[in-house]
Amino acid sequence: MLIPGLLYFVLFKYLPMYGLSIAFQDFVPFLGYSDSPWVGLKHFENLFTGPDFGRLLFNTLFLALLTALFVFPAPIIVALLLNELRVSVFKRYVQSLIYIPHFLSWTIVFSLTYLLFSVDFGVVASWIHSLSGGGPKVDYMAQPEWFRPLVILQLLWKTSGWGTIIYLAALAGVDPNLYEAARMDGAGRWRQFWHVTLPAIRPTIVVMAILTSGNLLDQSFEQIWLLTNSLNRSVADVFDTFVYYVGVTQGGYSYATAVGLFKGVAGVVLIFGSNWLAKRLGQRGLF
Repeated sequence: MLIPGLLYFVLFKYLPMYGLSIAFQDFVPFLGYSDSPWVGLKHFENLFTGPDFGRLLFNTLFLALLTALFVFPAPIIVALLLNELRVSVFKRYVQSLIYIPHFLSWTIVFSLTYLLFSVDFGVVASWIHSLSGGGPKVDYMAQPEWFRPLVILQLLWKTSGWGTIIYLAALAGVDPNLYEAARMDGAGRWRQFWHVTLPAIRPTIVVMAILTSGNLLDQSFEQIWLLTNSLNRSVADVFDTFVYYVGVTQGGYSYATAVGLFKGVAGVVLIFGSNWLAKRLGQRGLF
């Protein structure tokens, strides 16, 4: 039963790692891996000393911070609210409703965002404009200061419902006798939540936090790419889109690979660091 999963990781995760060698070459497709000249750490030096690195790092880390603050806790909060519902039919209906956005592509999500926030006919944009008493209209899709809020709103709408599955499964494993014992001791709903529910799902939260930390430098390429335009590019450029610009549109395969390798190494460091921190705080780590 492990063979299909192992084959997937070997074919699509480990074998392509051989291509990372071009980060240390001036790769020429016609020469191939073996004949392209080796240049050592040249591309990494260009990355760290180049004019784009600081901006890319700030944009990526700022989006990662906003995601950690707003997107990561959202499934936990929704799962806790769903767990308090006692009408099972209504609970299943709400669960099915909030799962749907997960199955929509980022292209559809962007189209819906455009219909809501477009300066010409956006429903939400027109509503905000009417509430503000008129004046010049705001182009939310083009203003740099609105780029990050739109990214977070899209992530909340698309991922929060699907993310509740893991936490609802953890909540389903809580022994009902613990709640009964807490009620007998005079604990109300808030005390039951604080002393029974939250400790029961804390290991799951810690594991998910460790896994999420490894992807802090990863932003959804499709989402960022669709929201990016010439007016908000100063805040929209992240490592993922930069790799596309340099590697695909400009043919800088080696430089783009160096950027990707930097992201991968940083992700590994973050996972090991967060796992160590979790153990230092008395929690069960990932490994």
